[in-house]
Amino acid sequence: MIELLVVIAIIALLLAILMPSLRRARDQAKGVTCRNNLKQIGLAFTLYTEDNEGKFPRNGGIWIVKFLPYIGGQGDEDEDYREMGIYNCPSYPNKEQTLDYVINSWKDGVTEYIGYTPVSDFHRPSSKIFLADNEDGSWRPIIREEREFSGRGEFDVWRPQHLPARADGQRRVARARHRDGCNAAFMDSGSGWVQAGKMTEHMWEPK
Repeated sequence: MIELLVVIAIIALLLAILMPSLRRARDQAKGVTCRNNLKQIGLAFTLYTEDNEGKFPRNGGIWIVKFLPYIGGQGDEDEDYREMGIYNCPSYPNKEQTLDYVINSWKDGVTEYIGYTPVSDFHRPSSKIFLADNEDGSWRPIIREEREFSGRGEFDVWRPQHLPARADGQRRVARARHRDGCNAAFMDSGSGWVQAGKMTEHMWEPK
């Protein structure tokens, strides 16, 4: 009996030691999956701009369907973006959300850019954010059906209040989706992690 209790105590001790490491490993794997999603969307972004005079859509959800043919979809009119899986971050808390990323619609920090923009408007594209993790606060809308997304602007980032260091109720970019920051896709098709406190307006501005 004593031997059994000793064995149980050892197992409990090992679990207590291993669980934080296993949790970190799981979170890291989710972060890698998210960055891979953004990388694939970034490649779709590049292919789309090459086929459309160097321009890309920036607001209102139209970008989702326009990129579908470049990530395995059949077309931009009859495909359900939810079936692709690429627009979902595995770390997003509410699994009913069908769009876990927000897009750069920055114009001047005061008004939103509407329509299509030449990529050439963004100098140093490797430092300019195209997409980033969507915040999951109670003030953020949950899009469950494709028809709910059409024309919605809540997934567009275009003013300083939308950045991760800003207050609840206005923030659109995730503050702590992956550690103390979020993942982002850049306009050179790259992707990476950005610390919330180091994300600046300059990373979104078309300059």
